[in-house]
Amino acid sequence: MSFTVYITTNPNRKVLYTGTSNNLSRRVIEHYLQRGKPETFAGKNYCYNLIYYDVLPTMLEAISAEKRIKGKSRKWKEELITSLNPKWKFLNKEIVGEWSPQKVLEDPYFQNYLGSHSERKR
Repeated sequence: MSFTVYITTNPNRKVLYTGTSNNLSRRVIEHYLQRGKPETFAGKNYCYNLIYYDVLPTMLEAISAEKRIKGKSRKWKEELITSLNPKWKFLNKEIVGEWSPQKVLEDPYFQNYLGSHSERKR
């Protein structure tokens, strides 16, 4: 199992969201499915485009890295992203395998995820 700290952004690269995951592909798709939803910061701000990630050996280290990144300035975060992804290329397809995730959404996990999130609205 891999543990990652990651940064996503919105389509015009104006907002940054930092998080952790033990399944980056799944988490990127979850962000995509939550786009435009006001319940979360990433959803409200359309932060579903992956632009940075780092794989770490433990979740504790990933959480520590997340806290460190969140505590830094926007300028520092931009320099971090640029050091590994100079053009701020969206990495979703690289991680998920397809983008937008049409075939992946047929997976039972996402069918359940979609069902449970639509029930919450009722």
